[in-house]
Amino acid sequence: MKSIITLSAALLLLASCNRKMTPGSDGKDASSTLTLSFENYAGDKTVSMNGENYTNASGETFSVTLLQYFISNISLKKTDGTIITLPQDSSYFLVKESLPASKQITLHVPKGNYTAVTFMLGIDSLRNTKPLSERTGILDPAGGAEGMYWGWNSGYIFFKMEGHSTAIPDNKAGTKKFRYHIGLFGGMNSPTVNNIKNITLDLKEKQVAKTGAGKNPVIRVHTNILQMFTGTENISIAKNPVVMVSPFSKHIADNYASMFSLAAVDNK
Repeated sequence: MKSIITLSAALLLLASCNRKMTPGSDGKDASSTLTLSFENYAGDKTVSMNGENYTNASGETFSVTLLQYFISNISLKKTDGTIITLPQDSSYFLVKESLPASKQITLHVPKGNYTAVTFMLGIDSLRNTKPLSERTGILDPAGGAEGMYWGWNSGYIFFKMEGHSTAIPDNKAGTKKFRYHIGLFGGMNSPTVNNIKNITLDLKEKQVAKTGAGKNPVIRVHTNILQMFTGTENISIAKNPVVMVSPFSKHIADNYASMFSLAAVDNK
């Protein structure tokens, strides 16, 4: 009888450690805050849109004039294994290099200690196909998502970077401009590639993020745009100055999945 009770207790403990919860669903105060701070880099240089040059894995020099990407579907893992999933309707953010405030994503979470954070680069397929009435605020194609949405089969643009490079062959316009607009979620009316990427950062590499009374940790995330040019395949600006809805976009998406790394956890 004793062994049966012990086994039941063990199974109950295992179930509790693997449960998923939304903030407040455990009856605890969800008023603590935790901030994801996205810091855009090109190697060891901070990204600037003032004409500073960077060099990619193909040895091509380029500058950046526009950089923005969607972060969504955020969840956090606590030290006891509990997964805290942020309410989806309030879990969509557009990070813009031109707008410093957009790079600071403050989340309201239950008090506790967190060992990992997971987020999506892009917009999930379900939200891509919902009626416009359910895509408001930062997801409104005519509002917050202006310029980050294709109004046909393709849906949202997950990652957009534009700039100039002397590596681009001369053309009639003479602009030497490159444009990478990467989206595609698998398709709604016809199939496409799926460029949605999920990223998990192990906070234990630095230190556990501690929330609670007087504690508002900041998780500093480095986004290294040079990683977009290398990984599963090196991306040459000269050969591919414009990439949008083509199947080739998959190579860029496979690369940009590794752009994000944990820089620090500041327990304030």
